[in-house]
Amino acid sequence: MQIINRHGKVIRVLNDNVFLDTPWDLTINDNGYQAQVFVSNVKSGTVSRLDLAVGSSDVSVLRETRIAMGYTVQPNAAAVILGPTGLAYDRTTDILYVASTADNKIFAVPNAGKAISPVIRGTPIFASRHLRGPLGLVFAPDGNLLTANGDAVNADATHPSEIVEFSKSGEFVREFNVDASQGGAFGIATVLSGNPPFNFAAVDDVPNVISVYSLP
Repeated sequence: MQIINRHGKVIRVLNDNVFLDTPWDLTINDNGYQAQVFVSNVKSGTVSRLDLAVGSSDVSVLRETRIAMGYTVQPNAAAVILGPTGLAYDRTTDILYVASTADNKIFAVPNAGKAISPVIRGTPIFASRHLRGPLGLVFAPDGNLLTANGDAVNADATHPSEIVEFSKSGEFVREFNVDASQGGAFGIATVLSGNPPFNFAAVDDVPNVISVYSLP
């Protein structure tokens, strides 16, 4: 894992065969001079937390902890391998949400910022027919969650490359597609404050583009 400053300079490279064995995605709880980085490891089916001290010119690791394990891992012809992918952290409740692609579910890991030992997957909060191999996972501007269907699991030709919105309590809200072909939806990001011209961006792997949207 590389840590890069705002000028594009690599200031630290983190290597760890246990806690960073096959990093697939991450999310950050930024607390200024300290930060927590949550990392999904696809091959081992685990999620790690790195507690960091952030200085003016360097970053040091204070602690490494495995906080979740047991997610299904399996090879896949299109995606190479399926396992835990997208992560979204709610600092108000200290819950980490995990998109487990092969399980085709979204899990909630409690006490994610304080845990000292792993839970087995956590609590499944969204296991729906609307999921088709969830990948990216972020909070929507309205506080719900958004996940990107990669179509590697439960594929449906009539619902390709979709973004699915659902509440933190597991209620389906809506879905919309980003490409007419399957396998397009992947990375997603949102802007949660301010007044930008758009507040949502999605990677479309089919034409290899990033599209931006304004979600209500």
